[in-house]
Amino acid sequence: MNSQTQVESRGTTMEDLKKRKLEEASNGQISSSPEELKLLLDPLSKSQLVDLLSKLGSQYPSIAEEIKSVASADPVHRKLFVRGLAWNTTSETLCAAFRPHGEIEEGAVIVDKTTGKSRGYGFITYKHMESTQSALQAPSKLIDGRMAVCNLACEGLSGASTTPDQAQRKLYIGGLAPDVTSEVLLSFFGRHGEIEEGSVAYDKETNESRGFGFVTYKTVEAAKKAIDDPQKFLGGRSIIVKLADSHKGKMIQAQLSTAVVPIALPLAAGYPQQPGKPPASATPVAYTYPQAGPTYPAYPGPPAGPAPYSSTAPAPYPSQPQMPYSSATVMKDPLGLPPTPTVGMGGYPYYFAKQ
Repeated sequence: MNSQTQVESRGTTMEDLKKRKLEEASNGQISSSPEELKLLLDPLSKSQLVDLLSKLGSQYPSIAEEIKSVASADPVHRKLFVRGLAWNTTSETLCAAFRPHGEIEEGAVIVDKTTGKSRGYGFITYKHMESTQSALQAPSKLIDGRMAVCNLACEGLSGASTTPDQAQRKLYIGGLAPDVTSEVLLSFFGRHGEIEEGSVAYDKETNESRGFGFVTYKTVEAAKKAIDDPQKFLGGRSIIVKLADSHKGKMIQAQLSTAVVPIALPLAAGYPQQPGKPPASATPVAYTYPQAGPTYPAYPGPPAGPAPYSSTAPAPYPSQPQMPYSSATVMKDPLGLPPTPTVGMGGYPYYFAKQ
């Protein structure tokens, strides 16, 4: 027992020495200049600095308060972008949905300047950064019957909504009954997994259901379960469940096929349509052979008047008599061999120079 008591007393003595050293350091007996501390901190990595400040902040409340004030100084770290809001959502209902996470400095729904209706998104700015982090831990919130999603405003639309597997997690739900609300839709598909975002598509003017909606799961496995589920009956109707990207591709293809309408370009009569020139006729005419030439009036003949002109047709030319020619005599070559021409070298004729 005595040995245990001695060990405990020694441990207590060591802790007392550490506390005494810390107190002496706080009293200014052992201190370092800011330049010296910067030289020590500069080689450290970001993770090492985060761990160091976290330990110091947990041990000393004054350091924790300093960290909070520095982090909350820039509103970029406290401002949230909220999308997927209903058309009838107001700034009051938006702030009420995010107030449980902390004190709100500013919150508003962006409305159309002409119609005064919501544009489907808004912003929330908290007073402290820790409130923003708390809200980001549960980014999906049901507001006025629609599942809205929030992320840091500095990230814009590049937040949680643009993950590489989003195309495999977002589903198109078609064939919905008019009385199916967003709450009913989310409750029906929530049995397959946790939903990140989803709602029924409503008309912006009448606020009535358009007969389809979208559901985005947090995992690809949950989306596959919803597609493979044979029980696709909701609101007394058989609904369509498929990937949203496949439906979007079909819609674009249908729009292109209906937008491009072949039109017969009018051509000028007898000539093909020239590029860059306006057509002259609405009916295209091809070449026909033989083509009829233009008609001209008949020639009336020479005008009547004094000589040398006459109204009567001119007389034909008189025939000319044949001229006699003397018979030609044929010269006969004398008998014998013809003289042999002089031949030079190589068998070529030899020519004498003219004297």
